[in-house]
Amino acid sequence: MESLRQVVGMLISGDPDLYEIIFLSLRVSFTAVALGILFGIPLGAFLSFKDFRGKQLAVNVLYTFMGLPPVLAGLFVYFLVTRHGPLGKWQLLFTPRAMIMAQFLLVFPIIAGLSMVAINSKAERYVATAISLGANSQQVAWTVIKEARLGIMAAIITAFGRAIAEVGAVMLVGGNIEHSTRVMTTAIMMETRKGNYTLALALGLVLLTISFITNSLLNYFQREVRT
Repeated sequence: MESLRQVVGMLISGDPDLYEIIFLSLRVSFTAVALGILFGIPLGAFLSFKDFRGKQLAVNVLYTFMGLPPVLAGLFVYFLVTRHGPLGKWQLLFTPRAMIMAQFLLVFPIIAGLSMVAINSKAERYVATAISLGANSQQVAWTVIKEARLGIMAAIITAFGRAIAEVGAVMLVGGNIEHSTRVMTTAIMMETRKGNYTLALALGLVLLTISFITNSLLNYFQREVRT
């Protein structure tokens, strides 16, 4: 109970170290998800509307990467940004940008794959209707995507939930450096090992609250999709 009182005190008083970690976590995850939206939704729409040789293989690869282990994503980015890697000259290792890259690799397949599923679920119903009304291919695609927007939103929220709770990849490429790359998940792990349970509990409470909000939004959009 004493620890909980201290946690509430830290949250109310605006402890600078605590909120620095929270805001960095949100910035990294929001940026990764925004990039995932930018590239993932167009890919999902492309795979929904276009038929080409090797499409099934591309879809299978996308589904495989939806379950990509975070450590593998971190390892891939590490090899890219390490000093002798292709992007080594940019000195991205142990920076928030490397963490964004790692989280992008995790959320991009989720957004693309679930967006494709959402668009496919509406295509059968709306493509024929749009064509019969004289719509061209671009108008048909936009109509179906607009009708699938709730499913796409659910995909985005699912991706954010994975990004904000990720620890392995960001630890590998970020290094958990104080005032630089320390996010909620890595800080919780480190502070618990140090015995600083107050800060760990405070961060855990914030992460739990974000998880609750994320899952509540996801359940809402899933109910809307079913209805």
